Amino acid sequence: MMEITVRGMSCGPCARAVTNAVHSVDPNAEVEIDLETKRVAINTIAKLPQLTVAIEKAGYLVEAS
Repeated sequence: MMEITVRGMSCGPCARAVTNAVHSVDPNAEVEIDLETKRVAINTIAKLPQLTVAIEKAGYLVEAS
């Protein structure tokens, strides 16, 4: 399980976009999002750089925790 902070994520559609970006890298990933803190917990076999690229392509800034 990895945790990241995703800047610019502030609503339900943002959370869906981030989840979809993660699933584009690993369709079986489990994603838990806390919009208030902008924290995303991801249980995945993917590596952080792959996830970062996908999430940033969706328009958000990733900060590793």
